[in-house]
Amino acid sequence: MHELSIVKDIFDTLEEHYDAKVEDIQQVQVTAGLLSNVQPVLIQNAFDAFITDHPYYQEMELEVLVNDIIAHCSQCNKDFQVRYHKFVCEDCGTPSANIVQGNELFISKVIFKQKDH
Repeated sequence: MHELSIVKDIFDTLEEHYDAKVEDIQQVQVTAGLLSNVQPVLIQNAFDAFITDHPYYQEMELEVLVNDIIAHCSQCNKDFQVRYHKFVCEDCGTPSANIVQGNELFISKVIFKQKDH
């Protein structure tokens, strides 16, 4: 299950960049392209399992955004959405494997808890 290693990498990254402030994180948003083979429900399950073993993360939430596959047509010089894994320009019919979006996986947002004053 590669989702658990992805979640571990997310927490390693948070700890590396936010040190002691990790406990103050309310929500982590992850963006995954359709070609990254990330299943949001499996990532959520792995996240839930991870925070069960780490009580100081108990209140942290995860949101997974999924990006469509976008390719670029060199003939039309336009980007198009890949549907049904057909990497063919909708306008001119030219095949294209020039992926612009869809294979990414990254932390796109970190939201911290509001401090009471």
